[in-house]
Amino acid sequence: MSKHTRKELRRHYPNLAGEWGGVGTVRIDAVRTSLKEAEKVVHSVQGYKPTIIDFIRRCENDDQALGIINFLEGRGEIKSGYARRLRIQLAERGLRSFGKRRKPGCYGCGETG
Repeated sequence: MSKHTRKELRRHYPNLAGEWGGVGTVRIDAVRTSLKEAEKVVHSVQGYKPTIIDFIRRCENDDQALGIINFLEGRGEIKSGYARRLRIQLAERGLRSFGKRRKPGCYGCGETG
């Protein structure tokens, strides 16, 4: 961004300019490409059923994650189009794009686990 444009931004939109400059930044730990999966994250601990994302987040490497995707696709638990999108995300953005690694036994821990 040029200096001239930054001055205009600060003059016309001072709050936005402050946010854009790094003040109050928010760290993004995961990427959800499916609205359906993202909504499943907002759950209650009681009666919680883990999603494929939960299983992937327990993986230590890409090969394990790919195995999970292939297994659940083969069993018909996820559709092939969704499996393809997960593989693309894994290849392009990496394993941790699904979120930080979860430890076993932490299904009900929500996003903090």
